[in-house]
Formats: sequence, structure tokens, C-alpha cells
Amino acid sequence: MREKIEVSDSLLDKGKKLDRFYIPARYPNGWAEGFPAEYISKEDAQNAISDCEEILRFCEGFLVK
Repeated sequence: MREKIEVSDSLLDKGKKLDRFYIPARYPNGWAEGFPAEYISKEDAQNAISDCEEILRFCEGFLVK
């Protein structure tokens, strides 16, 4: 059975922010020049981890245990 899951705008925004990290942070040639550490700060990384944890907690609520 499929059901629709309501996701808050705040959680969707966190996912959108994380999308911006995927390719450039994973591949050293994701930017025209430089390397990931020149574009992503420690604070950016910490915020991304926090956002991921929140998204995972939300998703865990829908998993069958």
C-alpha cells in the first residue's frame, strides 16, 4: 500500500541545501578551479551533518522495525 507522507517545508529546504554539496564535494574537479576545502567551510560541513541527521530521524519514523 502506498501512502502520501507529508514533509515540512523546513525539511525540504534542508534537502535542497544538501543537494548543493553532492557533486562538488565528492569530486575534486567539481569546480572550475581549486578543491572542495576552498569552497566548503567547517561550519558548512557541520550544518550539513546536522541537516542529514534530522532528515534521517524523520525517515526512520517510517521504517518497519
